[in-house]
Amino acid sequence: MTSPAPRVLIAIPVFNEEKSVDRVLGEVARHAAGFGGEILVIDDGSTDGTPCMLAKHPVEVIRHGKNRGYGRAMQDMLEWADFRGYDWVISMDCDEQHEPASLPAFVECIRRGASDIVSGSRYIDESLPGDPAPEDRRRINALLTREVNERLSLGITDAFCGYKAYRASACAKLALDANGYDFPMQFWVQACAAGLRIEELAVRRIYVDMTRTFGSGLDVPDRRLAIYRETMHREIRRCARRLPVRAMDGLS
Repeated sequence: MTSPAPRVLIAIPVFNEEKSVDRVLGEVARHAAGFGGEILVIDDGSTDGTPCMLAKHPVEVIRHGKNRGYGRAMQDMLEWADFRGYDWVISMDCDEQHEPASLPAFVECIRRGASDIVSGSRYIDESLPGDPAPEDRRRINALLTREVNERLSLGITDAFCGYKAYRASACAKLALDANGYDFPMQFWVQACAAGLRIEELAVRRIYVDMTRTFGSGLDVPDRRLAIYRETMHREIRRCARRLPVRAMDGLS
């Protein structure tokens, strides 16, 4: 007897994405039809035409009355997926930096069943055609990816790619509360503390709009690095008893 196909939810946080939302949702729906995936959009307080445009698409929508942050959208996504009985949730952005054409590759990894997290990596295969990363983003990613690996005994190559697949039941047990773009730093620590199995999947590195900002004071690179590192270190202290001893090196 063959196992039933996993129920897969594709979750897309959006904030003022009227320029791209129709194209992205159309492409996502086309690829999702091939494996029976359903779509959830988390509208994080958009003030442009995004909410009206979402109404034209056959998707579920969670709407925040005000902008609450990327991390909060990710928390809502994981809670929704578990509550609604999905086996897996794939997160992707709506700014055309994540290709819907990669969705079947994530589903292939899901069906192999060897991992709890399938994390997209823009750096694991430099032979893929792609755009050069902005210098400050690549530098901060490299620094924090190296520290995450050293402290948590991981072997990832891209700590900040938002294109990921999560086993819903495993991630529902995490206590995630980082609401901003520092969310990945909390997530990796808790995933390690929970013993989740992680694999990476090569995805293209795409930068469509080089003028996009982080907001909340994060556009200053050194401030962004400090905030991300602070979140990682705070979470390591919280989870220290379930982490490798080296995770606490240099932390009090």
